Amino acid sequence: MTIGAIRKPRVKPEHRPYRTVDGHIRIGSVIYGIGAEIRDPDGWIWTLTEAMDGARSPTEVAEAVRERHPGLPEDDVLQAMSELLAAGFLEDAGAAPPAAFSDREHNRYVRGVPLLRWMDREPRATAWELQLRLRRSRVLLVGVGGTGGFAAQALVSSGVGRLHCVEPDVVELSNLNRQLLFREADIGRPKIDAALATLRALNSDVTVTGERRTVRGPYDLAELLTPGYDLLVLCADHPSEIRGWANAACLAARTPWADGGYRGPLVSVGVHVPGDGACWECHRAGDRERRDLRLGPDQDEDAASPRMPWNPVNAVTAGLSGSLLAHAALALLTGAPPMEPGFRFGFNLVRPEDPALDRFGRRTDCPACGSAQRGAH
Repeated sequence: MTIGAIRKPRVKPEHRPYRTVDGHIRIGSVIYGIGAEIRDPDGWIWTLTEAMDGARSPTEVAEAVRERHPGLPEDDVLQAMSELLAAGFLEDAGAAPPAAFSDREHNRYVRGVPLLRWMDREPRATAWELQLRLRRSRVLLVGVGGTGGFAAQALVSSGVGRLHCVEPDVVELSNLNRQLLFREADIGRPKIDAALATLRALNSDVTVTGERRTVRGPYDLAELLTPGYDLLVLCADHPSEIRGWANAACLAARTPWADGGYRGPLVSVGVHVPGDGACWECHRAGDRERRDLRLGPDQDEDAASPRMPWNPVNAVTAGLSGSLLAHAALALLTGAPPMEPGFRFGFNLVRPEDPALDRFGRRTDCPACGSAQRGAH
């Protein structure tokens, strides 16, 4: 996308600039990771941002700026517009939503698209390009419980094109403190049946399918991935080996994936893209090396972090993990916000000021994605 391809440039409404006391321009809002500050000693950059009101062509914008600042070369104005476009601060006010969207879909997503536009830093004619990318996406979601139920609802309401859900269990009364897909009337019913009914009723423009199936090993996940998906969203936490299985299956299929869950008051999400950053096994090895549990003789990690038959949880921890997981999934599918994969992030309900963020480098000795494995493939 170049400035010449923009019919009527304007600063994104969410990125509206303002002038600081020292005459600089702050653009992109005050949110860390989006905003920028521009020096403007001659004042013409501010004039430029005002002139890009969505009613003028780039040439007309340049003319309006040069009227206020005689002698300013047109090329300088066009170059400044190009740099603002490349930084992700501009859009084309003359661009219509892609014709693929019906009026109903436009009305449904009209509040979500501006959020994508706010977080996106790539030059685009319209943020609807990202909604179209979502509409064309295919997602496999394994585990429709607490985390998975929230994640599935968020993905369907956000407009993914196809969602295939996998879940083996039936609804139990003890599920209902955090699995908001289900109701008391669903007790004894297969979760997948109840989940599909709820999800289809949420957004009929999304194709939602599912199957009642237990994942027993990496070959099951490999088979599930065979039709070809843009993303695996792993929400199951049993058996304990399932993340390792997902890592192996996604590396073999070259499928990006994200996993999420809760451990008491801690919720966390991992973001993985084969060949780009640390895989799940790399991350686990780095986390083991970093820890200093100061275990006494003859004690293993369970002494410091006990495992229970079931994980203490309520609707808050399940909802947070599912929502953060859906955010990671949407980011991987659209690129907004851009995420460098190979990391884990989360939230500590006991100490909200202590965010959880872990990133480790890719390991050449990794048994899953290291140099020996890459050579084997």
